[in-house]
Amino acid sequence: MRTPWRLAAQSNAKNVLVLGASGTIGKATVAALLAHGHTVTSICRPATAAQMVNSMTDGPRGNRTTVRVADVTDLHSLTQQGIGGDRFDAIVSCLASRTGGSEDAWAIDCEAHRTALAAARAAGIRQFVLLSAICVQKPLLAFQHAKLAFEADLKASGLTYSIVRPTAYFKSLSGQVQRVKDGKPFLMFGNGALTACKPISDADLGDFIARCLSDPDKQNAILPVGGPGPAITPREQGEFLFARLGKKPRFKHVPVAMLDVIAAGLAGAGLLVPAARRKAELARIGRYYATESMLVLDPKTGRYDAEATPSHGSETLFSFYERLLRDEVTVDRGEHAVF
Repeated sequence: MRTPWRLAAQSNAKNVLVLGASGTIGKATVAALLAHGHTVTSICRPATAAQMVNSMTDGPRGNRTTVRVADVTDLHSLTQQGIGGDRFDAIVSCLASRTGGSEDAWAIDCEAHRTALAAARAAGIRQFVLLSAICVQKPLLAFQHAKLAFEADLKASGLTYSIVRPTAYFKSLSGQVQRVKDGKPFLMFGNGALTACKPISDADLGDFIARCLSDPDKQNAILPVGGPGPAITPREQGEFLFARLGKKPRFKHVPVAMLDVIAAGLAGAGLLVPAARRKAELARIGRYYATESMLVLDPKTGRYDAEATPSHGSETLFSFYERLLRDEVTVDRGEHAVF
């Protein structure tokens, strides 16, 4: 006899097209969608398609997942090679620019998503779940403006939408684990308490995204979401690592003003050298994350509010650190590397 959960999962099962499936959040989202009973078609670049086929078609859910190669920036490719005339109930996009630089951001965070929205309309797809970012609440950077531009398009599209704005990812906060293991000081801006966040794991975020397909409370809404537990500062992250490793705490304070000087210098050089201009934007991104909390922003007070930041899931950053220290997991941070 089937359980009520299985009956519900099967009755709500949808055929879902996933963009950005080869990233860490994308893979976790595909796994969550399959766990919720959906059928998934992942759109990948040629360079990642073979790896995706091997990782996603193994196991008992392999008959409900397909990998297709298509260019998400090209409407014809996405329509013909991606959708291919099949019927899909929803698009879930975990696409994001790799660097956050201006050109990359507008090409992917905005224009590629506009292409996906046009393809969805042409194919009669009626639901769109978008992975965005909580930092768009206070837009100072190119990638934030690009994300907001598409968010506005999606809200006005007439499709059922969910805009998911996660706080911070574990991989973004794991760069100094090895430093501390190696006996080096933990680097932090200012006093280490300038910012705080409620980071969410890949699996918990993927589960939250999957639930958007069937939960009416998560539809036609902007959804900030963090992980379980209280907000954590960089200093608290370092203190946990030193205590867990039995080491005397050693912190190195990096002045925020240093980032201002670097960004200004690169911006000046960028007037003549395009590569310096791109690096200046990366320096501005670094400064933003050094001084802004990844929590819900109260528009009335202009302050970040940990209590108002919703939590989802069960895994905490510190439990993830435990697994890293035991070498049970590895982290490929890619462009998320800061230190």
